Amino acid sequence: MSTSIEHVDTAPDIATLIPQLQDGKRTNVSLPFGGHLFLEHDVPSLLIYRDISDDTATRRLVKSGASYLIVGREDFEYYKKFVLDLTRKMSEKFGAFIVLEIYSSEHKNNSFIIRGPSHKLPVSLDVLKERLENIKSRKYNVTLNAHIKQTKKRTPKEEYSFFDIEEMKNCGATFIGLEVPTVYKDDEGAVYPVYFRKFRDQFTIAIQQAVFEFIRVQTTSNLNNYKALGKREIHKEVFKIDKQLTQIENSYQFLLLVAPVNIQSLKNQFFESHFKKLDKYHYRLLPVDPDILKRKLYNLRIDEIDDPALSYLFDEKREEIDHELTMLKERGSKNFFYSSVRLYNGLDKKVLAEAELILQNISEDHEEEKKEHITSKEFGQLAQDEFEYFKSQDVNFGCSVHIRDDVNIMMVSKGELYLPSDYTMTRKGARALIQHEIGTHALTYYNGAQQPLSQLSSGLANYDALQEGIAVLSEYLCGGLSANRLRILAGRVIAGAALLDGADFHQVFFKLYSKHDFTKERAFNITSRMFQGGGFLKDIIYLKGLVKLRDYLAEGGELKPLLGGKFALKHVPLIQDLTTRGLIHPPKLIPRYFEHKNFSKKINKLKKGLSLSKMT
Repeated sequence: MSTSIEHVDTAPDIATLIPQLQDGKRTNVSLPFGGHLFLEHDVPSLLIYRDISDDTATRRLVKSGASYLIVGREDFEYYKKFVLDLTRKMSEKFGAFIVLEIYSSEHKNNSFIIRGPSHKLPVSLDVLKERLENIKSRKYNVTLNAHIKQTKKRTPKEEYSFFDIEEMKNCGATFIGLEVPTVYKDDEGAVYPVYFRKFRDQFTIAIQQAVFEFIRVQTTSNLNNYKALGKREIHKEVFKIDKQLTQIENSYQFLLLVAPVNIQSLKNQFFESHFKKLDKYHYRLLPVDPDILKRKLYNLRIDEIDDPALSYLFDEKREEIDHELTMLKERGSKNFFYSSVRLYNGLDKKVLAEAELILQNISEDHEEEKKEHITSKEFGQLAQDEFEYFKSQDVNFGCSVHIRDDVNIMMVSKGELYLPSDYTMTRKGARALIQHEIGTHALTYYNGAQQPLSQLSSGLANYDALQEGIAVLSEYLCGGLSANRLRILAGRVIAGAALLDGADFHQVFFKLYSKHDFTKERAFNITSRMFQGGGFLKDIIYLKGLVKLRDYLAEGGELKPLLGGKFALKHVPLIQDLTTRGLIHPPKLIPRYFEHKNFSKKINKLKKGLSLSKMT
């Protein structure tokens, strides 16, 4: 990470800044009369905005760039000299330099006006025109358009131009003016906030792609992707919001609070009554007030984040937390089920078809329980060995195994493994669980904790499906995925589909028990989990995540980059963007199954579209 030059009290000149730029430092400096320069040392481009009153939206468009200059409201001659000197120095460094001045239109219209030398930069300006015309209008059936004007006049007022043609030639620079239609404002000048965010995100990409075409062809810069032209520094206020989001989410345990406390007695009652009687679920008292947490949630100024990628991720996460808090208030009601459908995005036919194929082709292994089992203590030692394997990759790794009497399921929490003291499993099952719980959940927690943003360890919105997809895939890759395990995942999807079709508890149970030959214990466990809270679709995401992960790999996606933290497949382009900008790092830890002798062979089978029913 490069260092920054902080604010100074006196107005600097280029002679002061250039030595620092040559040393590979980021320049972040205040200028007179409200001006500001933010300059990445390796970016041969600059966005310029002249500060005027009641125009903060245009200012925010410019601040989305990697390098920008806010021109103060007075002393234009100082700024003109500053821009000329900076352009000369940067042109000397890169062989060429591009400056874009961005300003808002004084008239109501739907057109971007691109003012520049179209005969010299046909590709860059055509890319800019095409990308700007792709920006969605806020009005139905109204499209935005863009026009390229070959003109010497590039600025709103010619008498206050930074360059004339000869100066540009002498500086080795290209100067483009871009007039932006203020379609994101109403007639009184108020900004439509939701539309503006979408406009800004598309506008930013348009500028980056056009500038990258110039850089690629005209300069000696080694930037190899337009995404590198995004912001490369996370503002301290963004870190605060990130931390506050994580604190709010950590103040309640969603899965624990929607799980019934009387499940064992319900199970005994159900079996003793020959599958007829089932009392109501009872839940833990809420340790938080969802409404107070929502108030804190919406006090976060996510709307003021100027980095489009981070703004999107944080806004999406806030919506997910809001949704979970609503569901906590809805426990035991039909509304909980409807909210669950929305949270987990329903169930598509492709996943259901895979589940049905698994149950058609794989029979229940009723002999599995007779195989050799190991105790929680033995499993704990296997887990500890895995932790040592991680430590060999990063000496700072320090997670532990906890065997406890007050835990009733195996789980990973904040990278730590918790085991019930009476837990037993087969050796094959232990091998699978090691890679599922530790090789995936503990590993991605640790890798995420090494990232600048805490959200990558606690999880971005909708991260669960990819996490569980990778976890189940790891069972397959290490040779531990059993027939019964795959059937359970398929059974959860079948149960979810039945719930969506309106089936009650007994109907779902008998569909699993009688039609699909699950043991009564497995049929009850699957059904009871599906009906907790009032109808909870989370369990479909294991198979759903595996199907989507297989398809992602078949389309050429790579597994390793998915281990850098907890996020969803839909976030991969954003993660790549942030990685290109140096805001996210590659994963520090890699799971052991990457060294498995059949790793490449199995991955290649998946890339060819292997049916899940053939993964055992």
